[in-house]
Amino acid sequence: MLYLEKNHNPRKNAAILAQFTNQLDLKKAIQETEQLFNRTRGNEASPRQKEIRHLTGSLPQKMTAALFRLLSTTANSVDQVKVKLDPEGNVIPDWKGLLDKEYLNLHKKMVKEVYVEDFGAIGDGKTDNTLAFKKAIGNGKVKVIVPAGVFITKGIQLPSWTMFVGAGKGVTTIKLHDVADKGTRLITNKNHWKGNHHLYVGSLSLDWNVERLGNVVKTSTWGNHSSCLTYANVTYGWIRDVEGINPGLHCFDVSSTLYNYAGDGFRARNGSKYVWLDNLNGYGFGDDGITTHHSDYVFISRCHLCDPSGRAHKQGFSNSNGIEVDDGSRNVLLVNNSSARCFGGVEIKAHENSSAASNVQIIGHISVHDNRSFNFRHIGHHKSTETESQTAYNIRATNLVSIAPIFTELYKGSTPRGMVVSAYRNVVINHFTLVGDPDYDYKGHPVIAVQYRARNVILKHISVKDFKKAGSDIKVFGGENRADSIQIDDVMSQNSAPKAIEVGLGVKDITIENAESVDNYL
Repeated sequence: MLYLEKNHNPRKNAAILAQFTNQLDLKKAIQETEQLFNRTRGNEASPRQKEIRHLTGSLPQKMTAALFRLLSTTANSVDQVKVKLDPEGNVIPDWKGLLDKEYLNLHKKMVKEVYVEDFGAIGDGKTDNTLAFKKAIGNGKVKVIVPAGVFITKGIQLPSWTMFVGAGKGVTTIKLHDVADKGTRLITNKNHWKGNHHLYVGSLSLDWNVERLGNVVKTSTWGNHSSCLTYANVTYGWIRDVEGINPGLHCFDVSSTLYNYAGDGFRARNGSKYVWLDNLNGYGFGDDGITTHHSDYVFISRCHLCDPSGRAHKQGFSNSNGIEVDDGSRNVLLVNNSSARCFGGVEIKAHENSSAASNVQIIGHISVHDNRSFNFRHIGHHKSTETESQTAYNIRATNLVSIAPIFTELYKGSTPRGMVVSAYRNVVINHFTLVGDPDYDYKGHPVIAVQYRARNVILKHISVKDFKKAGSDIKVFGGENRADSIQIDDVMSQNSAPKAIEVGLGVKDITIENAESVDNYL
């Protein structure tokens, strides 16, 4: 059984995926996914016509939502980002050419290259280097070089046109001072309200030093604080070859100035856009390894996130995900990432009082021993008695692998799943391989669950094996909260659950073709 350590090299993910998917012709698979996706959009216009909903809830809730609406804009639809393969065969978004052009502009703007030792920095793991970093960075237009060592700081703020570069993961470590406040962001951009642009952080480890807090009940404060690296209201940003260690909240957060809870149909102003996160590792996070909020055009590639602490949540209720594409995010592309031992490997979602993430595409992901390998949902918009989501739509996924999802102490009441689709419309999952542990007790639960008013969902080329103690490999839930408009094609179930495909009562529109079950144990 595959096991991924915290220091797993995510550049190897493409090769690992190939071992599970029989050398899949990725270009053809992506084209097929696009064709299937266009079919779902033909079934129902998306997004639906927005209606501005009146404020509901208690007086404090209404006042909070009213304040957020002053800082928000409506969640209008945007054009779908296309993907392509570059000459080396790497999957990239169609806007990466723009980002590459701005990367050249960033280098041209570098007036000088400086070394932090020249400003008094000492990487002895003891000296406070906060002032030395500040002097080295100055007003930007500078490439700051940090050598090998452990550099203590109370926090670093980067102005526009800044490159901050170490000597490598585990070689250069930036560590929070023992007296730093719980809400401190180890590295962030200088001005969250006016915004910053052209920032590069690379080749180092970021130790949030959660140990300094002792045995606190909760390791984070609020919003996008308490993280290793936060880009808030940043345009043109790069985070490459960086390790995030034990943050109170997130390892890496691509965000708006403030998280926004103005209600479904609204997004925050001042989101980040055109940001690339590549070859990142993260572990010990209190909430999520990588997260995005109210931001556009985010590219996450070859990253590995694992082993959260979950300490940003109440014990036993930790929604701690490897990668979370959260409230109001749009046009996010995930390529050849991996996750291990998280609550969710990849979660695409929103809170009830915010817009859902939309127009998200995953191409290649390995989930190992996560509780829910892939979890798509809009909280508070699932049941027939709840308002239907206006913004939960458009997810495409190609070449996914789920290895042995498990029960977890992070979220004690959550059953293991290879995938859950709830509330979202226009979802295509193409080429999905799921490998269970034949001796593990899944307690009769399904491996893939399509439920809670999901609509226009296509599952194609699904391979499931060795979930002997699950109830079904794929279950489409019925009842008042049923899923509907479902197409399931080309399913191979081998030595797995008693039922390859289970359809609940009341599901009105479902098509199943080429489903084969081999040697199922009844």
